[in-house]
Amino acid sequence: MKYNKIYSILLAGVLLTSCGKEFLDRPPLTQIPDDKFWRNEDDIRLYAAGFYSNYFTGFNTSFTVDYTPVRGYTFNDDLTGKNAQSSFESSVPGSRGSTSEADTWMGSYAGPNWNFAWVRKANIMIDNVEAMKANISSDAYKHWSAVARFFKGYEYSRLVSVFGDVPYFDKTVSDTATATLYKDRDPRGVVMDKVYDDFKYVLVNMRDNDGTNILNRYIAAAFISRFMLFEGTFEYYHGLDQIRAKKYLELAVEAGNLVIGSNKFNFTKDFKSIFSSESLAGHPEVLMYRIYDAAMSITHAIGSYQNGTEVVGVDGNLVLIKSFLASDGQPWQNSTVPNANSFSLADLVKTRDSRFEASFIDKVNASSATLLYGYKFASRDAITYIGKAYPPAWGSSTNTSDAPVMRYAEVVLNWMEAKAELAEHLGGAPVTQADLDKSINAIRKRPLDAVAVAKGVKLTSPLLLTAIPVDPSKDADVSALLWEIRRERRVEFVFEHTRLLDLKRWKKLNNMNFSTNGDYFLGPWVDVNAEIPSYLTTANIGKIRVKKLDGTIITWSGTNQAQMVGFWMVENATNRNAFTDRSYMAPVGQSQITQYADRGYTLTQTKGW
Repeated sequence: MKYNKIYSILLAGVLLTSCGKEFLDRPPLTQIPDDKFWRNEDDIRLYAAGFYSNYFTGFNTSFTVDYTPVRGYTFNDDLTGKNAQSSFESSVPGSRGSTSEADTWMGSYAGPNWNFAWVRKANIMIDNVEAMKANISSDAYKHWSAVARFFKGYEYSRLVSVFGDVPYFDKTVSDTATATLYKDRDPRGVVMDKVYDDFKYVLVNMRDNDGTNILNRYIAAAFISRFMLFEGTFEYYHGLDQIRAKKYLELAVEAGNLVIGSNKFNFTKDFKSIFSSESLAGHPEVLMYRIYDAAMSITHAIGSYQNGTEVVGVDGNLVLIKSFLASDGQPWQNSTVPNANSFSLADLVKTRDSRFEASFIDKVNASSATLLYGYKFASRDAITYIGKAYPPAWGSSTNTSDAPVMRYAEVVLNWMEAKAELAEHLGGAPVTQADLDKSINAIRKRPLDAVAVAKGVKLTSPLLLTAIPVDPSKDADVSALLWEIRRERRVEFVFEHTRLLDLKRWKKLNNMNFSTNGDYFLGPWVDVNAEIPSYLTTANIGKIRVKKLDGTIITWSGTNQAQMVGFWMVENATNRNAFTDRSYMAPVGQSQITQYADRGYTLTQTKGW
């Protein structure tokens, strides 16, 4: 018991801190002589804890945005900003990547830089656990080998999602093994087959329970469902390898089955509680979370950027709004819910899926470029401070709400999509109503909190195989069932990690070309004079515009306030620069190619670059 308590405190420190802070403020473990480390299971635990802040990021710390919702994942088709939209990379960078464990991510690719430090770190763990095999129990050997192989698979899954082909290192490489250090890229299929093998091992050998809020078989399986869904669908939709696509998707289903079949998780708490709670301990939908604690000076800023005052710069657009079903489970065009064809915020919160009301403030807000202000990651109490001084919990970088690292909704949606893809394209068993009831319909049954009920919010009707909605906006090349599964992901994961990666794996990156739909440049329906009269100033003459249903644009003239009713037009919003299919993958830096050449080796550039 004493040991478990000490370890829990130690691990909490890892979850609460970034690399290099507090007890981790010492030389990297990879520099500790082997005869002074790798002695017992305690040493392995300590080493493994060093991976947590890199992979279980949560809300990160302070104002850091790497891998964070709201502030990090801002490059996708759900969000629009003023002026020109941010663009894809247009040329090969001078340099890309490093060998530092502190290397940063690339937001426009939603993944890591060209860096293999964490692969090396995982290989060191694999090699040393293997060397310790005779000194630890069989259970410990299998578990820690699985932990190391999980982190290695995690890193390679992210690298492949960004770069495609990458060099695969199956063991720790010495600094003198130049030919191996400077090996060229391996095909992504070869790399992901190795990852597949690692993940299969993980599902069999990792412990079911290694302590509260610590990596275990179920948490690992949840991430495996994420990575295998990505790679399986990428392989399929990009026409790379149908056999691999099937294999990876089947593993996504297997991993999902493991979590679902455990009966350890459920949807019995309201949606907003997942993202705005001071403590997520015991939350039935959260498999893993990151703890924040002001007493330890470990805080974040994500709640602040959804407090109704802070400006994110890119906000939900009309295309995103229209993706939310009405509460009868129908697209707005087909719904019989009263006022379902209204796009005023007052009507949207009452007529749409309950996640709309839980994700967006129910009044237009000048701090949003689109006037649709997200507050999914702030509490209902947080927005009562608009115009006042915010408490530390919802202001600046002193937020202390816990961050969900992995939640059950993602598992069931990964599982459901993988099953549907297999059924429709790769010879899998047909999807059943029971499958939908375990996934999409279970999510839709989440209870509403008292505030939502008081506003008139309703639960969304279930998705029925015998009555799949006919959406006039559906892509012609996607089945009605897959369209609804994709819609469910979109509304469930607003502001989170999925959207850009989903577009990439579905080969739908053209959605980022906003010239394909004028709704990308619009916000909700607004009566400017009634809802946001502070905008009707002399300085804004000629700037403020709304669009009528017939497409007519009304510009503020200084005297036509009664006419300023329509869809809000984002100020000066224009499309991003043109891009091509090469943007699915990132180029490597010219200096990295030169470094290889200077030593007599070749590093192949990413296709198209």
